[in-house]
Amino acid sequence: MFVNRRKVRIEWGDCDPAGIVFYPRYFAMFDHSTAMMLEAATGFTKYELTKKYDFVGIPMVDTGAKFMIPSKFGDDIVIETTISELGTSSFDVLHRVWKGDKLAIEAHEKRVWVGKHPEDPAKIKSKPIPDEVANRLREKKTVEV
Repeated sequence: MFVNRRKVRIEWGDCDPAGIVFYPRYFAMFDHSTAMMLEAATGFTKYELTKKYDFVGIPMVDTGAKFMIPSKFGDDIVIETTISELGTSSFDVLHRVWKGDKLAIEAHEKRVWVGKHPEDPAKIKSKPIPDEVANRLREKKTVEV
């Protein structure tokens, strides 16, 4: 599957009073990493994808992480993001955070491709991931940004 790797420098605002990354900040980084992976795979920003394929977004319905090595202000990490499973309308994302050659975090997300509900536009409903997008995500390719 497609892999996107991006370098991130830990900023002061990412850290708690103990000087290590406050764990919810990682989930914001993972959300951005998922959007960057989709952009790298398709050539379209998340905003452009919503217009091109007439969908609302890709809400997260499940997430979790295993934290093994903490990061602190000034550390450089690499977030490696890939699709671990691709369904008809949902996909699982795997994030691996590397500090040098050591695995610091392994996290997962389950996301659903959704559009407006046909009977109630105030609600959302899953819809199939477009073949063009799914095929790009299945490519065996690694991109570094």
